[in-house]
Amino acid sequence: MSVTAIVVAVVCIVVAGLIVRRVLAKREVREKSIEPEALYALLKAKKILLYDVRQPLDFLAHPEIIPGATRIAPKDIAEHTAEFSRDQNSVIYCTGGDDETSQMVLGKARALNFTRVKLLRGGLAAWKEKGYPVEAYTESFHLDTAK
Repeated sequence: MSVTAIVVAVVCIVVAGLIVRRVLAKREVREKSIEPEALYALLKAKKILLYDVRQPLDFLAHPEIIPGATRIAPKDIAEHTAEFSRDQNSVIYCTGGDDETSQMVLGKARALNFTRVKLLRGGLAAWKEKGYPVEAYTESFHLDTAK
């Protein structure tokens, strides 16, 4: 086999691996997501815990929160969730439906051993698009953007 053929084969294997990884990550986000309608029903029945994990700059642009949600800055997730049950039914949400952000948030939840956490599909934007309630967030927060 020539060196060129070996290089091409290695590049193909690496690219294929990256594609498979990306497809699996997107599938996990899909499987671990909940639609706004389902979340609304669970919140009305008081059968779920809800956490707003938006970045501080996103919060500055949209200083509102879904009623009943607890605000946790992404950089403080490990510290603030230390005493939480890892098998509680909960939903986390960000600003929108960005796949990269969703994958990052789910990755953090997995790393902290949360087993029953879902992500609000489309985030706060999808929630508001459906006409569901939000309330003004009046508590102070820091604009520290460290993740």
